[in-house]
Amino acid sequence: MIKKKIFQDIKKTLKKLNYKFVENFTVEVPNNVEHGDFSTNVALLNAKKNKLKPREMAENIIEVFSRKKDYESAEVAGPGFINFRLSNSLYHKALVDIVKNKKKYGSSNYGKRKKVLLEFISANPTGPLNVVNARAGVYGDTLYRIMNYVGFKAFREFYVNDAGNQVDILAESLELRYRELHGEHLHEFPSEAYHGEYVKELAIKLNAIDGSKLFHIAEKDRFERMRDFALEEIHIMQVNSLDKFGVKFDNWMSERKLRQEGILEEALSYLAEAHCTYEKDEAIWFSSSQFGDEKDRVLIKTDGNPTYLVPDIAYHLTKYQRGFDIIIDVLGPDHHGHVSKLKAAIEALKLDVNKLEVVYLQHINLLEEGEIVKMSKRAGLIVTMDDLIKEVGRDAARYFFLNRKPSAHLDFDLDLAKKKSSENPVYYCQYAHARINSILKKAKKAKFDLKTFDVKFLKKLKQEDEINIIKKMLELPSILIASAEHREPHRLAIYVHELAGMFHKYYAKFKVIDEANVELSLSRLYLISVVKNVIDISLCLMGISAPEKM
Repeated sequence: MIKKKIFQDIKKTLKKLNYKFVENFTVEVPNNVEHGDFSTNVALLNAKKNKLKPREMAENIIEVFSRKKDYESAEVAGPGFINFRLSNSLYHKALVDIVKNKKKYGSSNYGKRKKVLLEFISANPTGPLNVVNARAGVYGDTLYRIMNYVGFKAFREFYVNDAGNQVDILAESLELRYRELHGEHLHEFPSEAYHGEYVKELAIKLNAIDGSKLFHIAEKDRFERMRDFALEEIHIMQVNSLDKFGVKFDNWMSERKLRQEGILEEALSYLAEAHCTYEKDEAIWFSSSQFGDEKDRVLIKTDGNPTYLVPDIAYHLTKYQRGFDIIIDVLGPDHHGHVSKLKAAIEALKLDVNKLEVVYLQHINLLEEGEIVKMSKRAGLIVTMDDLIKEVGRDAARYFFLNRKPSAHLDFDLDLAKKKSSENPVYYCQYAHARINSILKKAKKAKFDLKTFDVKFLKKLKQEDEINIIKKMLELPSILIASAEHREPHRLAIYVHELAGMFHKYYAKFKVIDEANVELSLSRLYLISVVKNVIDISLCLMGISAPEKM
């Protein structure tokens, strides 16, 4: 907003001075506040074109800027940078511009409608979603919201591994529990089976529908009934958990469907046509070492079944076939080795490997009373997404997962997440929103109505704290773009916490409603109403509620 104005003012000045220039110069906020509000490298980049020294060109630009009322001062720094200090009036205008944008403030066309596929969570359909899935869910969902807000066309996808050995084990586990219901005694439940209580619950539910009739059908048909029932019920269970967490998907991609539609064979055929496969020891191999992998990989085992790499290659082939410009996979830290094989296959298929980005989410520790909680469902400790939401609430869970960058290990303090105090960062942010709402209500009762506000009153906002709050709110568009571009939504979580902190300190320091000074009061009410809106936008993008009262 202000950056754009400074950029345009510089361009007008260069034209006025008849200088040749290229428009790739920057206008940035200096790291050191003593260097002013904004800095530009325009003279450094364009002095040579105009047969001038950078400092000389900078001084000529400053001479013109000294006559502009929106600029308090401009000075040359270092080899030819120009540092600007802006007048308060320019920040007041920017505040009005924020208000004009209402709930769309910070949105942009930065992404130029590039199609983005975000694949995240993709947990096996063999049980309830856990806290690791919860972190991936919040990360992917928030990145999706932010990317769309700044002009990308993002889609959310969940890949369902509903084929292979783990699904067979799930069906077998359900049948064992089903037989238990009908009086069969198991001396020992197999260690490789799924032991969770949810399997018993599935058996009870299936028994209520089918009773004993499953024992009177062919073993193959019974197995298929057990498998399909378990997969459908667990899918519903996972969808319900995600719904409670505020996470939705645009598409659920089934591995079984890929197999049925012949996509695996298609991928294998493309690799063979590219002369990237060979036979050895009665297996079919992929010569992935040609494409940077540490060794070649088996695609089809000696028993004729594909390895897990084949459906993954086939799935990613569909991602490219669907025309996405950016493909983002959100994975756990243990997937590094697998990605090198996958990227080798993408190169072998002559697809643009640069379209594929992989974000690795690091491990999570749940802390209770300072100690790491051992995650064991059988021990009755928190492990599922549902349990976590029930324990700390959706808002706290989402914020705590977002508060660290994806590449950082996360210690999730359960005790802190449950606190109703300023120590809890999400409570601190939400309380700022609720507190402002309460102040605005009190002001209305005291006959301070913002409908009577005039922008001329903004000249009353002279305090450094007030200007700094406006500056902070002006950062939101660039914070959102950086969050989207670097795939780091934690930047927004940190930003809104900082803005909330600035408001809390400001309110403690200054009187907002002062009957002896109506214009100043209305200006301050106007300022904090904008803060409320910016907090609301930020929390909404993180999938966190912005309460009116607390």
